[in-house]
Amino acid sequence: WDAIDSPLGPLYFAVSDRGLCSLDFGAGADLNTFLAHLDPLAHAERDPQGLSRVAEQLREYFAGQRQRFDLPLDLERLTPFQRGVLQAACAIPYGAVRSYGQLAQTVGRPHASRAVGQALGSNPIPIVIPCHRVVASDGSLGGYTGGLEKKRFLLDLEHAAAMSATTARP
Repeated sequence: WDAIDSPLGPLYFAVSDRGLCSLDFGAGADLNTFLAHLDPLAHAERDPQGLSRVAEQLREYFAGQRQRFDLPLDLERLTPFQRGVLQAACAIPYGAVRSYGQLAQTVGRPHASRAVGQALGSNPIPIVIPCHRVVASDGSLGGYTGGLEKKRFLLDLEHAAAMSATTARP
């Protein structure tokens, strides 16, 4: 595991032998709470050097220099439905949003908007898996495990970076 400072406060993240398995920055996130949520059978050891690639990509994202993460992910602890929803969320373009209903259609369950919301709420790797890009059908933010102010921040960050990249083109 390791941690970095971010505009959202401390970000704690951990990897398994399969890939990034946890990222936490939610309300009240602290090191002890983060470590308590990791697999109790895992050996949790701080390794900034071993997780430098994760830290670097997160810093690039917050600097508006990264739109997609290139990291192996470990979603083994999730159900197939949850994994499908999170994979669909990864396909939402940077700076764009989709509704819970649209995501439900994408995963072939058009009447499962609530289940999609619950699957997004189980996302162990927010930001990297961009569940913040999913909003209610009326355009309101819906929910977000990290808090709605953090969801708004992430959407504004992506919108501003996308607009900046568009206006920088000749």
